[in-house]
Parts: sequence; C-alpha cells; structure tokens
Amino acid sequence: MRSLDRPFVILRVLRENRFPMRLTEIATAANLHVATTQRIVNLLIRHGYVERTGVEYRLGLVSLVDGFTYLSTNGLKQIAEPVLMELTASTRLTSILSVRFELAEVSVLLVSSTPQSRFQAKVGEPVSLMDGGAGILAATLSPEELDHLLDGVEKIPLASGKVLSRQEFIDSLETIRERGYALGQGLGNRSEVSVAVPVMNRADDVVAAIQVTGYIEEIPVDVNSLVAELKRASAAITRRVP
Repeated sequence: MRSLDRPFVILRVLRENRFPMRLTEIATAANLHVATTQRIVNLLIRHGYVERTGVEYRLGLVSLVDGFTYLSTNGLKQIAEPVLMELTASTRLTSILSVRFELAEVSVLLVSSTPQSRFQAKVGEPVSLMDGGAGILAATLSPEELDHLLDGVEKIPLASGKVLSRQEFIDSLETIRERGYALGQGLGNRSEVSVAVPVMNRADDVVAAIQVTGYIEEIPVDVNSLVAELKRASAAITRRVP
C-alpha cells in the first residue's frame, strides 16, 4: 500500500510548497529516494498532474481541471449557491461557503457583493482553522484533532494584533460553540472582518460553514441581526440537503 501512497505524497508536497521545486527538494520533503521520486514524477507528468520547466516541477493543469469538475458536481455548493446569492443581496457583503479539509478551511463558493467589495477571498485556498472565521469549523474538532492542530503552538497571533495563548484559543472555541457563531478578522489585514455560522445536515452534523465578510466599515453595528440572517441562510441550506 505504501507504494500506492507515494504519488499522492508527492502531489501533497507540491501543493503545500506553492512554488516550483527541484527533484531533490521533492524527494527530501516526501522522504523518498531521488530515483524513486523521478519515476513517480515522470508518471505524474505523463498524466498531466505535474509539469516541468527546466529543472523545476509544479502541479499540472489536470489539478485545475479536477478542481473545476469538483465545483461543478459538488451537491452542497449547488444547494448553497442561490441561498448565498440572496444573503449577499440582503447584506451587501461577500458570502462564502467553506468546508473543512483536514485541519484547514477551504472556500468552495464565493458570491461577491455589488459593488464588489475590496475584500477578495480565494476559492480553493486552504486556511488554517486557527484563522478568523475558520474558528466555526475549529469548534467542531475532537480533542485529538485539536491537539494535532495546536501541536507545538503556544501563541496564536491574530490579525487584530492580539496574541492568544493556547488555552485562550481553546476557550474561544467553547465560546463559539455556546453562541453559535464566530467573529474574526481576516488574514494580514486588521480591517477585514468575517461573521460565520455552521451549516448542519439533517443528522445535526456540521458539514460546512457560511460567512459574510468585508471591511470593518461595511459590517453593521448590530452583529446580532447579521448572525440572524446567516442562521436563516444556514437553515435554508440544511432543509435542502438530502
């Protein structure tokens, strides 16, 4: 089975690095022999999953094609799209549907406000569950998953400039669970704000999160009314989930 895992390990290395890599760098990161890495990379090149320019390798075009197919066939995205369009129309904020991937939040749908907000999230970009509105999904982690997320982490800097201790972050997740929403500031910009709520399936499991986001001056003073709108949108999605 380990030999079957190796191509996926290499794809993960290339995805997480985000920059073209030399063969020796890939082999080191994947903990594989260079010759083994070369054979697997050549196979991935033949199938379009990896591309080579000179001595450097990066993910290939097939990854983008697969991503498009995922977005075109994802049932939750299709259900949520008209709901988020209404949410954006009523709040005049950018609406986002996100799902959890391992210990990250990934946006799968974005409905921009009109006129378009200066804030621009990126569909498909993983964001740590320790960041901003992603806390709504972090609040669903098991104790073991939370330990993994916080492995080696003692201080968590926020975009607001505040720094949380490990225990303060854990306590903040309990607060999120109690009030049913997360209020966060965006990555790298102190004026970006998001409000997020969970999306449940009919078994009351959290399957996604929806959030509205924009600059702080675009967020209404009455956050509770915004949360109420988000919760109505979340319930509308839940009712449509098979």
